[in-house]
Amino acid sequence: MYEFLSLNVTCLHCNRSLMASKKLIDNKPSIKLGIKAGDQTGVIYLSSLWGSYNYYCEIPLSSDMIAKFYCPHCKKKIISDNECTICHAPMIPFILDIGGRVNICSRSGCKNHFLEFNDLSQALSKLYQEYEFPRKYTPEELKIIQRKHVSRGEEENETKEILESGAFLMSYCPNCRKSLIDHEILNLKVTTGNTSGILMLSPYLNVFTSESTVFLQEDKPVTDISCPHCDTSLISTDKTCESCGSPIAKIFISARTKMINFYICSKKGCKWHGLSNSDLQDIKLEDSLEW
Repeated sequence: MYEFLSLNVTCLHCNRSLMASKKLIDNKPSIKLGIKAGDQTGVIYLSSLWGSYNYYCEIPLSSDMIAKFYCPHCKKKIISDNECTICHAPMIPFILDIGGRVNICSRSGCKNHFLEFNDLSQALSKLYQEYEFPRKYTPEELKIIQRKHVSRGEEENETKEILESGAFLMSYCPNCRKSLIDHEILNLKVTTGNTSGILMLSPYLNVFTSESTVFLQEDKPVTDISCPHCDTSLISTDKTCESCGSPIAKIFISARTKMINFYICSKKGCKWHGLSNSDLQDIKLEDSLEW
């Protein structure tokens, strides 16, 4: 249930927020920390999305290196007496704003992490109250949404289908036509350099949460995006991102009674998306400040 949960954390020494709203990782405010690795020091920004291992660091981190972390405010070292149950490196604790702690391993490349709640029932209540988890719209709700747009006097949209923010996008491979949705997550094969893994995206329109089994550098296009079933590349050969000019991937989504092309940018951090010119005659994507 914690997939795509964005965590807000504070320093256990000074209780000041560690969130960096201007430095986005996975399109969410990141966790800012001072870091020392070997004889080098700098700043590291960690993804605040639970289950994501993406980060940006000012200094190089080699695999298997144990780093030391510091609060950017009080400068105190952040460490606990707990050892990683996988590699035995020190665990790094942060205070959760919903009550409890999140712990991550200090060894580069180790993915061990866990949550501790002071009061589980209270924490779960806060999760549902304070975090707007996206959901599917029922056919009845979609009809109400469409009528709402018409009643607003948007005459140009009266004949168009409106895809509302938060709408669940049933997604398919344009080659083998198999579903790309697994347990309400949009799964794609992603390749960066010579490394391949699975990219997991939110299938809800205008919700920009993502997780990857391989490290994806911020503000850099991936090498390829392909279907996890037939391994066919989904990179478009005739269109590029209208925002940053990067290559884009094309998938199918279902709308009304037909399949339409839906494009997403291949550069991590870019929020552009779009439809083909022909589909724009019949379908409108609701504008979103977040998208």
